Amino acid sequence: MDKKTGKILKITLPLLLGVALVWYSLSKISIEELVTYFKNADYTYIGLGLFFGFLSHLSRAYRWKFMIEPMGYTLRLPNSIMAVFATYLVNYTIPRAGEITRATILTNYEGVPFEKGFGTIVAERIADMVVMLGIIAVTLFLEFDFIYQFFAERFDPYKIIIGIIGLLVLATLIFLFIKRSQSKFAIKVRTFLNGLLEGILSIFKMKHKWAFIFHTLFIWAMYVLMFYITTLAIPETSNLPLAAILIGFISASFSIAATNGGIGSYPVAVYAAFSIFAIAKEPSIAFGWIMWSSQTFMIIVLGGLSLIYLPIYNRIK
Repeated sequence: MDKKTGKILKITLPLLLGVALVWYSLSKISIEELVTYFKNADYTYIGLGLFFGFLSHLSRAYRWKFMIEPMGYTLRLPNSIMAVFATYLVNYTIPRAGEITRATILTNYEGVPFEKGFGTIVAERIADMVVMLGIIAVTLFLEFDFIYQFFAERFDPYKIIIGIIGLLVLATLIFLFIKRSQSKFAIKVRTFLNGLLEGILSIFKMKHKWAFIFHTLFIWAMYVLMFYITTLAIPETSNLPLAAILIGFISASFSIAATNGGIGSYPVAVYAAFSIFAIAKEPSIAFGWIMWSSQTFMIIVLGGLSLIYLPIYNRIK
């Protein structure tokens, strides 16, 4: 496969998957029912969800300053905020193109070399990944009994234990292979993992490391709160147990990487998570669409305004 074909597939496959998942989710609920849920939803909670989402984006923009300053550059907060919203908007068109756009904005308006700006974005993603893994670990710890019972009812517990042991043995063998092998693949994986570790440890070496860590935790706290508050907008999802909130949030978070901005995949991911707790498919899918639509609306409005105002603001300055 040549590079051109690969690039085309990277753009078209997520779009096609998104369209397929939109069709799938709408096959589970009629348009009339979905419209009714939108009409009857409590927009006070939806508005609060938008507010918490907005705070997370502002915190992300402010956190970026801590990574730029050690390189000898000063990032103006308005440019950082507009770059963040522009990133999210562009990601709705081409997956991961937003990160390139964000680094380009930094180069054009703040004079930071592209590779350095892009490196800080990668480091940010590493920090976010660590927090996401932490949320998954906390969920497994808090809801271990529920999760174990859920799988035990569907699978033989002994097979689950054997499977876990098998995975641990396989992981150990893979680790030893990657550590000792001199093959090109193993070297690439080692280089990648060393880079991840270096990126994580670099956070603790920066001047404002505690402020960076605080904002990282704050961003994800706002994400979870945004998800929880919006569930209160629909009566059928307003009394969800903590396990449903956490598992639903994790599932929905991963769905955003599956398609452009989570289009189609977000409602399906929420529906799949909530179905574990015997929540009806109609309100589950409706909540997924309400949650995704409200946040997408904010990104389209603020991202669009950012792209328009960026050159104006910097010409004035």
